[in-house]
Amino acid sequence: MKRQHFLKSLGGLSILTLIPQSAFAKIPTKFTGDLKSKIIRNNEGIVLNVIGDIQTHKLMGSETNNQIVEWVDDVEPGVGIPPHVHTKEDEIFRVIKGQIEIMIDGKITVLEAGDTAYAPKNIPHSWKVVGTEKAKMITSAFPAGIELMFKELADLPAGPPDFKKVSEICGRHGITFTK
Repeated sequence: MKRQHFLKSLGGLSILTLIPQSAFAKIPTKFTGDLKSKIIRNNEGIVLNVIGDIQTHKLMGSETNNQIVEWVDDVEPGVGIPPHVHTKEDEIFRVIKGQIEIMIDGKITVLEAGDTAYAPKNIPHSWKVVGTEKAKMITSAFPAGIELMFKELADLPAGPPDFKKVSEICGRHGITFTK
């Protein structure tokens, strides 16, 4: 079918047939920046132990023009993150295995494999692995930058965390803990 006939068949869009095709030539058809595509296998990534939250970082901000960072949480039952607020980034949580009890803006629910939750910045949220099996969750944050905080937290000495030091590191990255 010729372009003109196709556009006419769309009815109300027939006005587009009057616009020369060359007028659309300046619309870019692909991103022309210096970002590179990337395939990350299941067993690949940068592994960080962030106070018991074993994170495998798959995409870093440096690879996405600081648009997004994504990691896989591989966490034992009982491990979680207490209520906190981000001032810089939104987060998306996708459960792959196990059960995650998540609180967003005071509402608590249990996410199971296949479930997704969205926590916008400036909204209190927390999560914890419930049940008896280890949980796996893909977490995305945008814009990127939070991975720098995770690196600092992973560099803390082993053993029970110094909550004052953890709060100080998180605070420098725009994250505060709530009650």
